[in-house]
Amino acid sequence: SFKKNRGKADSLQQGFVAAHGKIVITMDADLQDDPNEIPRFIKKIEEGYDLVSGWKYIRHDPISKTLPSKLFNYATSFVSGIRLHDFNCGFKAYRSEVLKDINLYGDLHRYIPALAHQLGYKGTEIRVKHYPRKFGKSNRPWLLAERPRLRPSTCSDEQDGSRNVPGDFRRPTTS
Repeated sequence: SFKKNRGKADSLQQGFVAAHGKIVITMDADLQDDPNEIPRFIKKIEEGYDLVSGWKYIRHDPISKTLPSKLFNYATSFVSGIRLHDFNCGFKAYRSEVLKDINLYGDLHRYIPALAHQLGYKGTEIRVKHYPRKFGKSNRPWLLAERPRLRPSTCSDEQDGSRNVPGDFRRPTTS
């Protein structure tokens, strides 16, 4: 535990170190996510993915939060080569080995999918329900974090049937 708030990345890192399960689920404590969706994340892990990221497809936040988020997601997707709509969604599932290979600090929690991809892990994204915030507040809705150096992928992506959600973070090749 920390004597003062040290940020989301440090908190997640401490939680990852303390976790003992084969699958680790993260979600924010502001009640904007629905824990009833956890089985969907686990199903994707059981299908062979190492990381499953939530996508707040219908988002209940003010434009002061959604617009910077859209810009961040577009820029991060472009630079990293990962086809992901919602890098900042805290609702995620991981195989424990992914978390053992990643060391978080600063604002790196925003880039976990990109870091995992860089290490060779396979990820996907699923649409999740998102509810209006009732508790807590965003500490830095205006901040666009610095980007780590990432190399683009040249692997193809898959589709997840009826939901038309990317099945793999990697962009399709154009060859």
